[in-house]
Amino acid sequence: MKIKLISFFLVLIVSISGCEYSEFEDNYADPSKVSETSVDKQFTGFIIANREYVLPSYWNYFVVLRITLNRYTQAVGWANEENQYVPGSAAINDRWNNYYQFLAQYRELEKVYNGLSELDKQDNRIYMITAATYLYDHTQKVVDLHGAIPFSEAGMLSTNGGDYSMSYPGYDEPEAIYTKMLDDLAGFADELRTMDINPGILTGFQTQDLINRGDIDMWLKYINSLRLRMLNRVSAAPNFASRAATEISEILSNPTNYPVVTTNDENITFRIYQLGTLISATSWQGGLEDWNGNVAGKEIVDHMLDNNDPRLTYVFEPGEEAEGEYMGLDPLLNGSDQTDLIGTNTLTIYNRSTLSRNQYFPGMLINASQVHLIASEFYLKEGQDSKAMMHYETAIKESIDYYEILRGMTNTTISPDPEVPSEDDVMAYLSEDDISWSMATSEMEKMKLIARQRWLHYNVVQPHENWAEIRRNDVLGLEFWEDQSNQQSLPPSRWIYPGSEQTYNTENYERVQADDVLSRELFWDVD
Repeated sequence: MKIKLISFFLVLIVSISGCEYSEFEDNYADPSKVSETSVDKQFTGFIIANREYVLPSYWNYFVVLRITLNRYTQAVGWANEENQYVPGSAAINDRWNNYYQFLAQYRELEKVYNGLSELDKQDNRIYMITAATYLYDHTQKVVDLHGAIPFSEAGMLSTNGGDYSMSYPGYDEPEAIYTKMLDDLAGFADELRTMDINPGILTGFQTQDLINRGDIDMWLKYINSLRLRMLNRVSAAPNFASRAATEISEILSNPTNYPVVTTNDENITFRIYQLGTLISATSWQGGLEDWNGNVAGKEIVDHMLDNNDPRLTYVFEPGEEAEGEYMGLDPLLNGSDQTDLIGTNTLTIYNRSTLSRNQYFPGMLINASQVHLIASEFYLKEGQDSKAMMHYETAIKESIDYYEILRGMTNTTISPDPEVPSEDDVMAYLSEDDISWSMATSEMEKMKLIARQRWLHYNVVQPHENWAEIRRNDVLGLEFWEDQSNQQSLPPSRWIYPGSEQTYNTENYERVQADDVLSRELFWDVD
């Protein structure tokens, strides 16, 4: 890890005197003005530290996702070129550094918390439970990119009194990190449900909490829905299969004790309340649209067209010269022909009003359609077909509603008005041969239905979840142009580590070096 770069963020202290974003922005922009911190203020600084990887932002979409995950899932179309399946160093380095800056903020929060009296620790416990939940959400994403990562020993420079020699972190195996996160989240679910929170602390928490605004019920749904996501991800891994089946069943069968997100009103998001602050999606336009990063792939457009998908006009719009016709870019064409097609402005693009120019677009963490698809997969594997079908169809309805909601919050009308689906339109979609649960005659065919709905729902909005699920299930059968110029001729199975690890964390990196190849599958990728 590039410790000298990260050390600044370890001691970064954020002060928030209230809920005014202008005050927050001033304090965060110049931490040297802040003379002291506290658990509540450090909590908010920690949440804001990774905002550009939660709220849609230019750097994340243009530098990181445009040439990696969005292509690996064929959510977008692009012109084929040599070495296109090798993630660029800029993408890997920035994603890695941002996560460890974020983790360093969490370690600073731990340090402040650990310095409290036992009574004050008890009062402030709500901050540590919710902070760890948010940390684990994003830690899962980084583990799913790389596999083993520095975790339990990482971000400890400030805690170690600035001693660099003690602060080079070892790598934790991904199975160990998943176990730690699942154990903690299970404990949080029970602890928070029965916790008596000091009213004064709760008032402060409602101000400092940028995710759920201090709503404890929403945090419980976040915790349990995140558990479902993690358990589902590892459900086929031999060391986790039994645990996953038991705990998913426990969560889904006991909504009183383990509530989860079930409707779009309960979605867990990093919401935007006021434009012109640090908390905004104002740079997504360039991040998605620049260099034709918003061109749609052929497979996703064709599937929506062929099945009269009610989401089509919300998610996509025709190219300027397409005369209202939808056409995605074929990934199997040669790069020259693809470039010529892109230049005609006839290709379908992602809907600018719904997505890239919607400055109120939230940072999506957990949503209802995602949870229902997890439940559908679980009940399918358990042989409970009627429940699986119910959750599958509910997931589709929630997804349609979700994109209508996103379009409804936009502040731009640049794209054509979408075709608002009626209830009959939705029911007709559920009856399409390629969508209908009843038309699928085997578990594998039904699993493919679930996987495809995930892919349609996630598209470019949840690219990490999209790529992870495509690797885990491997049932969509997406075809890619093969790059014969490079050993990595198809999309990789993981990202390699940044070069800074070899340079600055040499001894620890050498222990994982043998596995640091693009073709190395993660432990949960067993299909």
